[in-house]
Amino acid sequence: MSVKSTTVNTVLGPVPAGDLGVVSVHEALLSVFPGAEHAFDVTIDRAEIFETLAAKLKDFRAHGGGTIVDSTGMFHGRDVRLYESLSRTTGVHIVASTGQGPEELLGGYFLTPQTDPPTPWPAEKFAGLFTAEVTEGMVVPRVERRGPAGLVATAVSAGGMTATDESLLRGAARTALNTGVALSVRHGSDAVHDLGIALDEKLPAGRVVVAGLDRADAVAAGAPAEIARRGAYVALDHVGVDDGTHIGDAERAALAAELVRAGFRDRILLSGNATGVAKGHTGNDLPYSYVLTIFVPLLEAQGLSEADTRRILVGNPRDLLSVR
Repeated sequence: MSVKSTTVNTVLGPVPAGDLGVVSVHEALLSVFPGAEHAFDVTIDRAEIFETLAAKLKDFRAHGGGTIVDSTGMFHGRDVRLYESLSRTTGVHIVASTGQGPEELLGGYFLTPQTDPPTPWPAEKFAGLFTAEVTEGMVVPRVERRGPAGLVATAVSAGGMTATDESLLRGAARTALNTGVALSVRHGSDAVHDLGIALDEKLPAGRVVVAGLDRADAVAAGAPAEIARRGAYVALDHVGVDDGTHIGDAERAALAAELVRAGFRDRILLSGNATGVAKGHTGNDLPYSYVLTIFVPLLEAQGLSEADTRRILVGNPRDLLSVR
């Protein structure tokens, strides 16, 4: 069912939700491993980065794409002014995110504030940090604030939720509840448990997307269907990745079809977790157009109709990203 709200927060400001077109919900544009921007052997040439990203976004648009969501959060290379220029140049809507996580990727400031003994930031402090990025604009460090974040994204440690992870998730959920943007949580060892933490903050399940549900362990545990049954969105967001940790595309397409047949068509989201430009780490050099060019035919081979795929690629992300 479509939501009543008509706008989505993009880096160029609110746009009508109906203008998004095909949306790739979990991607990275410029991804910088925290600290790499200070490394002597890492070059960050913004003109070169712009040209690389512009080419990839134009390819996405040429194959029918309309909107890219950069779901990397605050301190992993997000460059709002660069994204504004890219959106104007390519015609692709860009939704940027606030949020942080998991604990291992936080800077020390967020791990050991001035308390004795050091304690994790409380959820309300993370909520204040993230909420300001939605209501006042995303921070360009030490310079200014720009456009509003369109998503709050966090992640739980793969080995299981830590105390800091829980503070992050609760703070992110409070931000979503207070601002009307959606919450994306990349689950740790137990996706259903992690969703439960967000729901404990009184955030409606329909405002949550659980990321990484094409991980092999999550699929084996039946998490995708259970997450959908609880009313949250199921992100199969490593399309094109077959690394042993995640299921391959054939199994991924079969899983999507199974969810559709079970009545969960309105809960499925697709993405490639592609990295446009990676610095300080090895990115996933997959075209943003991969879902459209390679994966959609696999869905069709599983019996999904054009209406099914359009709902998954257009309607579901539109409803998720619409500010309520």
